[in-house]
Amino acid sequence: MLSQGDIEKRTGLLRCYISRVENNHTVPSVDTLEKLARALEVPMYQLFHAGTASPDVRKLKLEDDDDWGVTGKDGAYISQLAKALSQMTPEDRNLLFAVARKVSKHK
Repeated sequence: MLSQGDIEKRTGLLRCYISRVENNHTVPSVDTLEKLARALEVPMYQLFHAGTASPDVRKLKLEDDDDWGVTGKDGAYISQLAKALSQMTPEDRNLLFAVARKVSKHK
């Protein structure tokens, strides 16, 4: 088990900030969640998913009856994307997400 001090050293985040996240006093950004996942040496989805296996995106319950990505062509695409991402190394995934963030900021 890692202490807040260990996580501070691995992420560069302040211990008081880590405590605020841990106690639900602040909501971390996606970048911060990526740092925490790397520090804990777990895939990012495990920060949100208590199970031992990867969540099946086809079985996720979406809000407001928004079923994009659950069935049909969109569902097949999401399933292929999830499979491809699960086969990538963490370094490659991080690179892909960094590029996606850069591209999305330019639009």
